[in-house]
Amino acid sequence: MTDPQSYRPQNIPTEPGVYRFFDAKDRVIYVGKAKNLKNRLNSYFGSNLLQKTHRMVHTAVRVDWTIVKTEVEALQLEFTWIKSENPQFNIQFKDDKSYPYLAVSLKDEFPRLYISRAKKIPGVKYFGPYAHAWALRSTFDVLQKIYPIRSCTDSNLQRAARSGRPCLLGDIGKCAAPCVKRVTPEEHKELAKSLVKFLDSNPNDIEVALEQDMAQAAEREEFERAAKIRDQIGAIRRSAQTAGTFLSQNFSADLIASHEEITHAGVTLFTVRHGRVVGSRSWIIDRADVLEGESVMDAVLPKIYADTEPASEILVDVLPENLEAMEEWLKGRADHKVEIRQPQRGEKLELLQTVQRNAHESLVQYLSKRSNDAAVSGKALEEIATALDLDELPLRIECFDISNIQGTSMVASMVVFEDGQPKKSDYRRFSIDDKAGFDDTRAMHHVLTRRLKRYLAEREVGPEELSEIDELGGAKPRFAYPPQLIVVDGGAPQVTAAARALAELGITDIALCGLAKRLEEVWLPGSSEPIIFSRHSEGLYLLQRIRDEAHRFAITFHRSKRSKVMLESLLDDIPQLGEARRKALLEKFGSVTALRKAEVTEIASIPGIGEKTASLIETALAQQFDAHVNTETGEIIS
Repeated sequence: MTDPQSYRPQNIPTEPGVYRFFDAKDRVIYVGKAKNLKNRLNSYFGSNLLQKTHRMVHTAVRVDWTIVKTEVEALQLEFTWIKSENPQFNIQFKDDKSYPYLAVSLKDEFPRLYISRAKKIPGVKYFGPYAHAWALRSTFDVLQKIYPIRSCTDSNLQRAARSGRPCLLGDIGKCAAPCVKRVTPEEHKELAKSLVKFLDSNPNDIEVALEQDMAQAAEREEFERAAKIRDQIGAIRRSAQTAGTFLSQNFSADLIASHEEITHAGVTLFTVRHGRVVGSRSWIIDRADVLEGESVMDAVLPKIYADTEPASEILVDVLPENLEAMEEWLKGRADHKVEIRQPQRGEKLELLQTVQRNAHESLVQYLSKRSNDAAVSGKALEEIATALDLDELPLRIECFDISNIQGTSMVASMVVFEDGQPKKSDYRRFSIDDKAGFDDTRAMHHVLTRRLKRYLAEREVGPEELSEIDELGGAKPRFAYPPQLIVVDGGAPQVTAAARALAELGITDIALCGLAKRLEEVWLPGSSEPIIFSRHSEGLYLLQRIRDEAHRFAITFHRSKRSKVMLESLLDDIPQLGEARRKALLEKFGSVTALRKAEVTEIASIPGIGEKTASLIETALAQQFDAHVNTETGEIIS
């Protein structure tokens, strides 16, 4: 590692420009732009750098810069260098999908229509990407009927030209057969240009023009040509129906939205042309690659439009910080004005929210796969062990959460993660007697005491007892396995209560911490200041996952318990039901929701309850429903 002060530059200019960091092998490892080079570069040589920035400046051995006139020129030069150098520390897209494009090779003597997943080639017009290959193949088949340009490879074209015999597509009318000179090269190129115009234009405009051609052909009694045009119109209509039309046909734009978590962000692009979503694509970004002072949107826009022509209107959920410079740069790449906007209402906002949901879903899927990666889990456990100064990796972590509403129906949950993965067979729920007026801290002390007493009791199981259990096909009691780390949902008060439970039982070999929701602070027993993890820390993300899972598990149990309490209260209010009948109904249904879904005959079939009593129960349920009570949570809605 290099000391950044050893190569810190002096007399840095204050003009706008682009700078590059180089490693010991003289490779460019980071390219950045700045409105003021001096201010930006000096920020890399201060203290309290983020983890990614710290690693970058300690990997580099020198830095240079190039002065430009404007911020737009800086953006253009930065893009050029990032594309040519592919620096290690610049943001990278993660995309496990290969999206197909519809391609038209206008540069060829006989332009070709084909489907491509390869890197874009100059002289080839691309449309897409298409999220579903099957939809693209369907569109491809329709386009061949409307505009029969060749789709064969160059070798097949040359073979047909030598033999003087067209392929099957030429025989069935899906190719104009330029190989056997059924059309001239000029006519074939015009056909290709018409196809490109069709894909770039509103299908309704093309349809109107074709209807006029069909009418003119019919007037000239060219009925075969008119019938062919009629079939083309039908194919266009089917193509438009396949794509779906739910926006104004005058609406064409690119919509970009993101969803960010601690470690990564998901970004999704919808390509809308003439009211149809003709393409979509999602990327995953490691937020550690986004250096300090750079937003996700500022980082992704140059990446997205590296090989894609931007629309005249780009709708985003968050405006880039260098909005004017970005618009100018995109204008230079597109040869037309580009406007970046953030919609506030209407159908554009609704569609953008759909794009956001897609970004969220793509991120959830990526993180779900990633959470099963042993290397990622190992790194997270190492970060936790280092931050909490643990003697060993916390291979078994137990997290506790308390759930209650105004001190009623208080419950607790315990979830277990082993090697960074949930072990649901060891999850536990605790009912807490709230008649004594337990608060969260007293409840936490109570639950930890119960769990740890079980641990102390079950760890004393001797070899003889264990051998008897094994002979019966059993296993060691699950509470006998101690965690290396206990996490409680809460801050200093909850941690203090949990620490008191450990101390009262004389347990000193289990680490303890609390995760507070407000600022995601990690509290240790007896500490006056919390531990603050890096904002993109894998360790913090794992602790959050564990805490959120404990909260989910507790809420589920709390809702079911409140529903059961409501059912008991409802049954108590019906004078015709005695203790035995109430008990039978509770055992059979367990909640107001289940009882309300049951038919009167099903209720009446329970021993001791006839049709008359079942009708009374149904009436009581109807009255409760009129009171607008949420039967799952017990919440009074109005």
